Amino acid sequence: MKKAGILNRHLSGALAELGHGDRVLICDAGMPIPDGPRLVDLAFRAGVPSFAEVLDGLLAELVVEGATAASEVREANPAAAELLGDCLTGLEFVSHERLKELSAGARLVVRTGEARPYANVLLRCGVFF
Repeated sequence: MKKAGILNRHLSGALAELGHGDRVLICDAGMPIPDGPRLVDLAFRAGVPSFAEVLDGLLAELVVEGATAASEVREANPAAAELLGDCLTGLEFVSHERLKELSAGARLVVRTGEARPYANVLLRCGVFF
């Protein structure tokens, strides 16, 4: 068993398979899950694990070269908007409908137990060199 990092075997394995340019959607419990991408559902109950916890854990494991969130997050969920702004440089905003369209191209979807609206972000993987 790993002694550090992400212990969930499904998530750890999925992250190891990602390459440059692949997209990862981290989403709240209410985001529609597109058909196609691999899904790792971490939701245990409302709020567990939180969007912030999952984002923090994934950012510790991934090189991220870009990110996209729904513009609605700024008004509907200021705490999530602030978190995203603090954690991600060059964050782009699109409509929630557009984010759902872009999510269909994700390679991996990680569903959190977050129960606040618009706590979703699409990460674009970079490279470590």
